[in-house]
Amino acid sequence: MSLLLNRSVFGDTSNAGNTLTREEAYALLTDWVKNERLQLHMKQVAHLMKCWAAEKEGLDEADQWRWEMAGLLHDADWDQWPELHCKKIIEELEARHIDPEIIRAIASHGPNHFGVIPETKMDKMLYAFDELSGLTHAYSLMRPEGYAGMEVKGLKKRFKDKAFAAAVNRDEILEAVLMAGVDLETIMQFIIEKQGEVSGH
Repeated sequence: MSLLLNRSVFGDTSNAGNTLTREEAYALLTDWVKNERLQLHMKQVAHLMKCWAAEKEGLDEADQWRWEMAGLLHDADWDQWPELHCKKIIEELEARHIDPEIIRAIASHGPNHFGVIPETKMDKMLYAFDELSGLTHAYSLMRPEGYAGMEVKGLKKRFKDKAFAAAVNRDEILEAVLMAGVDLETIMQFIIEKQGEVSGH
């Protein structure tokens, strides 16, 4: 099954700055995603994107929401339409006249699957956070105290253990981090600090 999008232009530049409201975005999430674990993953990635935009990029609230929205909806079609993953959410957001940068970030969150290379900082950070967020959460679930007291060295040990969270592609994480121009330890530390705020741990 090919998920290649076979296109490189997304949305319309005249829609720059257009976003869904928070209520609309969450309504789409709950309507399309019935799997609670996937919902949590999307909310965690959204939170990481928002925090990074605010703290590392110094962006204003409007831009923070653009980053957060990209994270929140990046896997929106995976639950019910896996064979249309990325295509369906892109078409939905294009139909709603959403900012092309948000759509492009979603289109490029898995370049080896969708054939779209991350270009902007938003693109690159979504790619960098996606898989690593999942690995970090898997590690939190095996720790009695969850995220509390988690350290980068423990997470790195799990990262190197290919049998742990075997579905997580380590090579893609390393590629994403390299593209983003941030070292692995820095991103791991950031995820450890921020992701627990959404996990319920």
